[in-house]
Amino acid sequence: MTAFWTEPDYDDHELVQLVRDRKSGLTAIIALHSTHLGPAGGGTRFWHYTEPKAALRDVLRLSRGMSYKNAMAGLPMGGGKAVILADDARTKSPDLIAAFGDAVDALGGRYVTAEDVGITEADMVAVSKRTSFVSGLPVGEGQAGGDPGPFTAMGIYLGIKAAVAHKLGKDSIAGVRVALQGTGSVGGGVARLLAADGATLVLADVDAARVRALANEIGADTVAPDAIMTTPCDVFSPNALGAILDEESIAKLDCPIVAGGANNQLARAHHGALLAERDILYAPDYVINGGGIISVALEYFARVEGHACDVTEVNARIAQIPERLREIWRESENSGVSSDVVADRMAQKLIGR
Repeated sequence: MTAFWTEPDYDDHELVQLVRDRKSGLTAIIALHSTHLGPAGGGTRFWHYTEPKAALRDVLRLSRGMSYKNAMAGLPMGGGKAVILADDARTKSPDLIAAFGDAVDALGGRYVTAEDVGITEADMVAVSKRTSFVSGLPVGEGQAGGDPGPFTAMGIYLGIKAAVAHKLGKDSIAGVRVALQGTGSVGGGVARLLAADGATLVLADVDAARVRALANEIGADTVAPDAIMTTPCDVFSPNALGAILDEESIAKLDCPIVAGGANNQLARAHHGALLAERDILYAPDYVINGGGIISVALEYFARVEGHACDVTEVNARIAQIPERLREIWRESENSGVSSDVVADRMAQKLIGR
């Protein structure tokens, strides 16, 4: 932890802070990648890491991804992220959450936090009792906010439809075979939206009971988690944890499209080029999965301004995700540069780098 700036994923981050609170047992890392466009927005992840270095790598990559995501979504926010290092038992006490809220508050608004893996809406409510720099809180009917998962899922669904139209020339996804990895809040939402349009779904999740229940609900097939990436399909949609696309896994993909909501899907930067070499259309993750942060950001700024956030505005912004993807794919085809690099260059320009 002493020389984080030598880590491969350190990208001139503005702040990387280790937070320790002995009384509550809190150990967390907060990383602010950029505040060029506004306060650094990004969720908090509660996760058991096998080693601290894995947590550092995660927070560095995720915070950079949030800078790019917020910029490409046209939001007046920079990028940040926090990870809380859970113990083996994943103990989450009120004191621990309160201590984390105090750490966010101490940054004075440079970082606005929200839900991520392992953190619930109730946790964010508890954090909000310690700081105002939080979003993803419960809201009234017809307002945007709360759990960002459904908004993330909607953007991914629209992005998959755009990818199918662009790559396969199909205006409908009826009968399109989608292999979906991860059936949590986001992946499950994507699956339901696709099933309603008649897509043929194959699901996998490490939670066997959850994936079985969803498959029964929407009439989908299931495969073992270690088989989903080699399943023949039209679209492979990763919606679990990241760094799954590397030399070995890309070589085994049996699909023309990769489009899903997992953050940091490419294990390393050069893996996007490997997808392009195989003529696999890739939807850059921080573009297609931007629906959740759109909801979180607009909710936050509306609350700061003293009014509710209208869900109509959030949905209108999410509806722009397909055109951003099409712009990236067109530039990729015209330039011969892989779509992930095209998106990175666009985002870097937006954040002044």
